[in-house]
Amino acid sequence: MPRSRFAGSLITPKVDVCIDMGNPFLNHTVDAFLKIGTVAATKTVAEETYGIVTRGSVSSHNFEKSLKKMCKEGAYWGTVAGVYAGMEYGAERIRGTNDWKNAMIGGALTGALISAACNNNRDKIVMDAITGGAVATASEFLNYLT
Repeated sequence: MPRSRFAGSLITPKVDVCIDMGNPFLNHTVDAFLKIGTVAATKTVAEETYGIVTRGSVSSHNFEKSLKKMCKEGAYWGTVAGVYAGMEYGAERIRGTNDWKNAMIGGALTGALISAACNNNRDKIVMDAITGGAVATASEFLNYLT
């Protein structure tokens, strides 16, 4: 049965949200979607707040537009993160090891999949796969530094 847990701390910036979907693959995917989707929505709030302060006016139209943008950005970023987390977890399960190569494989597959879903041409899909793999690998290497 699905369960959820929320824990936070004012000492560290870590917020842990655990939703048990009954399957580790789904757990990783949903966790990434929620965390990164929240980051995207928060980023949009900051951008829109700055825009409102700069313009000096608040209207219901601007508020509605900001809310729609928050939902759209959160869903997009969350989807990309969920796909990446699922791909990385799948690579780990298939390869039987947890190392930086899983991040590279997950990033490359995610870059290619998201690019293909946007109806890009073959060359753009390949370039996005390379970029996705490079960014994911760099991120994984940064985790080794700490």
